[in-house]
Amino acid sequence: MNAWKKHGAALCYTLPAALIIVAFFITSIAYTLYVSFTDYDGLDSPHWVGFENYARLFQDMTYITSLKNTLIWVVATLVFPVGLGLLFSVMLQRIKGQRLFKNIFYLPYAMSLTVVGVIWVLLFSRTGINFVLTQVGLDKLALDWLNTPPYNTYAMIVASIWQGTGTNMLLFLIGLGSLPKEPFEAAAIDGAGRARTFWNITLPLLNPITIVVLGMSLVNSFKIFDIIWVMTMGGPYRSSETLAVTMYRESFVIFHFGQGAAISIVLTVISIAVSWFYLRQTIVKEA
Repeated sequence: MNAWKKHGAALCYTLPAALIIVAFFITSIAYTLYVSFTDYDGLDSPHWVGFENYARLFQDMTYITSLKNTLIWVVATLVFPVGLGLLFSVMLQRIKGQRLFKNIFYLPYAMSLTVVGVIWVLLFSRTGINFVLTQVGLDKLALDWLNTPPYNTYAMIVASIWQGTGTNMLLFLIGLGSLPKEPFEAAAIDGAGRARTFWNITLPLLNPITIVVLGMSLVNSFKIFDIIWVMTMGGPYRSSETLAVTMYRESFVIFHFGQGAAISIVLTVISIAVSWFYLRQTIVKEA
């Protein structure tokens, strides 16, 4: 009763908005789940097809390729932007003019993924990277990057790494700046080298911020869409699609809403399962 008197007014203000969000969220999930079991095309009445849409996901090579590309994106996004962000943050701690370098590394993140995609389309054109390779005598390495599988996927991952590394670097810099000095002073007195200090002291103390960075990267890797659609539209021949791109194409390009809904449900389940496993493991380790 006392709690209601203390927080009742705040609850009255927030409850309507919360109810609206919950209602729309639950309704949309339920409707998407229903559509995933139909052959709905947006025009005719939906007909129940059971698990046919889900079965097709594991039989059609297009969808299997999409799933493989999604996994490649997840691994690459977790390893490279996070690893490079940590490396650059440690390096910047010992460099004068840190603010300038922070701005330079963070600038790509200030751009939308659409703008980043356009920039890297130009870089991977004949007048970009291929021109440089030709000029230095490495013309054999010049490729039609965005039209040659699987290099088109790797090329887009490079663009994504360029865009996302700066944010991870800033987060790690914040974490490094908040670390207590006592463990490092004790390590210096004991004669520990930089490498040993980093592995045994810095990394364990950075674990809370590392969990945040990895969690953000994990979520972003599953929903990647903009940069792929801008750079290749999932082509050629749908070879560079991820599940998010395939879901969009099925739903809003060829109007197979049932199939698109099934893909969205599978993507949601995978994202929740991976996130739950990751959080469970990190929480257990923290405990």
